Amino acid sequence: MNTTDILAFVAIADGFVGWLVGLIVGAAGLYAVLHVLRKTKIAASRVEAQAIVADATAKADQIRKTAEVDAKDEHLKRLEQFEKETAETRKELKETERRLAKREDNFEAKLDTLGAKERKLEQTQTRLDERAASVKKRGKDVEELIVQQRAELHRITGISAEEGKALLLSKLSAEIEQETAQMVSEAISNAKEEARNKSRDVILTAIQRYAAEHTSEATVSTVSIPSDDMKGRVIGREGRNIRAFEKVTGVDVIVDDTPGVVVVSAFDPIRREKSRITLERLIQDGRIHPGRIEEIFNDVSKEVDHSVLEAGKEATMEAHVAGLHRRLVELVGRLKWRTSYGQNVLRHSIEVAFLCQVIADELGLDGRLARRCGLLHDVGKAVDHEFEGGHPKVGADICRRLRERPEVLNAVEGHHGDVQSTSPYTPIVMAADAISAARPGGRRESLERYIQRLQQFEEIAASYNGVKEAFAIQAGREVRVIVDAKKVSDAAATKIARDVAKQVEAEMTYPGEIRVTVLREVRAVEYAR
Repeated sequence: MNTTDILAFVAIADGFVGWLVGLIVGAAGLYAVLHVLRKTKIAASRVEAQAIVADATAKADQIRKTAEVDAKDEHLKRLEQFEKETAETRKELKETERRLAKREDNFEAKLDTLGAKERKLEQTQTRLDERAASVKKRGKDVEELIVQQRAELHRITGISAEEGKALLLSKLSAEIEQETAQMVSEAISNAKEEARNKSRDVILTAIQRYAAEHTSEATVSTVSIPSDDMKGRVIGREGRNIRAFEKVTGVDVIVDDTPGVVVVSAFDPIRREKSRITLERLIQDGRIHPGRIEEIFNDVSKEVDHSVLEAGKEATMEAHVAGLHRRLVELVGRLKWRTSYGQNVLRHSIEVAFLCQVIADELGLDGRLARRCGLLHDVGKAVDHEFEGGHPKVGADICRRLRERPEVLNAVEGHHGDVQSTSPYTPIVMAADAISAARPGGRRESLERYIQRLQQFEEIAASYNGVKEAFAIQAGREVRVIVDAKKVSDAAATKIARDVAKQVEAEMTYPGEIRVTVLREVRAVEYAR
C-alpha cells in the first residue's frame, strides 16, 4: 500500500468518525427534545386529570343528594303501604276473632245438646236392659212351655220326634218333587214354545229344499248262471276254479242248489263289486281257469278303482265342494258301494251336505264350509272295516292327516256326540244327519230289528211306577204312555215323560227322534136314577 492509499483511507476514516459524531449529537438533541415534550405532556395530563376528578366529585355529590331524596320518598311510600296493610290485617283478625267467638258459642250449645242426648240414651239403655231381662225370662218360660206342649203332642199322637221328622220330611219331599216337576214342566214348555217355531222353519225349509231318493245295496251280490254246465265250470275240477277265484278276489263264493244263481259274499263292498264283475266276465268269456281269473280280476280292479274315483269326483261336483285331496275324493267315491241301515251312504252324504248348507244359510253361517262338513261327515265308513274304532274317529284321523280345516275335523268326529262340539257346524251336521236318516224312505231295516226296537220302547216306558200301558206308534216315532190318574199327578206325568225320553236316549240307538207322550185321564161317572 502506498502513501496515497493510506492518505485516502485516513480521509475516509476521518469522514466516518465525523459522521458518527454528528449522529450521536443528533440523537442526544432528539432525546432532549423528546424529554421536554414528555414533561410538558405529563403536566398537561395532570391538569386534565385534576379537572376530571373535580367534575366527577361534583357529579357524585349531586347523585348522592338525588339518591338520598329518592330513598326518603321510597321510605315514606313503604311506610304508608305498611301502615295500610297492617290496618287491613288488624281488621281481618278482628273479623276472624268475632267468627271464632260465635263458633265457640255454637259449640257450647251443641255440647249442651249432646249432654242431654247422652242422658236420654242412658235412660233408654236402662229400659232396654230391663226389657231384655224380661224377654229372656219369657224365653225361658216359652221354652218350658214348648217342651210341655211337645211332650203333650207326643202323648196325643203316639209318635216320637224322629218319626215326626220323617213324616214331615216325607211330606216336604212330595211337595218339593211336585213343585220341581211343575218347574220342569214350565221350563220345558217355555223352551219348546220358544224353539219350536224357529227350529220348525229351519228344518222344514231344509227338508223341502232338498230331498233325494236312496238306493239300497245288499251285503251279497248274485250272478246269474246260464246253465248248470257253466256252474260246474265255475266250480272247476275238484273245486280248483272256485278256490282260485276266492283266493284272488278275497270273497266267498256260495254255490248251492239254487238254479241259475251264484252268490258272491264279502264285507268290503268294493271287493265284492270287483268280484261280481270278474265272475260275470268269466262267464261271458267261457274260459275259466286260475290264470284267466287273475288276469280279468286285475283288469276289473283298475276299472272299478277308476269308477270309484269318478264317482267321488261326480259327488264333489254335485255337492259343489272343491279343493278336496285326491285320497278324500277316492274315499267319497267308495261310499257309493256302502250302505247304512239300507241307506246308500254316498247319496246320504250328498243329501246331508245340501241340508247343512240350507241350515247354515238360514243361520247366517258359511254355506260352503257347511257343505264340506256334511259331505265328509261319514267318510270314515269307507274304511272303517280296515281300522279300529268307529267311523267318526277313523274319518277324523284321515281328514287330520290330509290337513282339513278344524271345523271339518270336529264335524266328522263329533257328529254322533262322541266329542264336544267346538264349532257351530258340528250341531248343524248332527241335525242334517238326523233329518236325512229320519225322513220317510231314507232308511230301511229288517222287520225283526224293527219289532225289537218297538218292544224295547214299550218296556222302558212300562217300567215306571204308575204307568198302566205303553204303546209304540207311528212306525216307532212316538211312544204313547197311559198312566193311572189316581197314582200320578199332572206334574208327575210331565216328569215321567222327561225321564222316559232321557232313558231312551241313553240306552237305545235309533234314527231321528222319538216323541214321548204321557196321557193322564180322569173320568167322573155318576148315574141318575
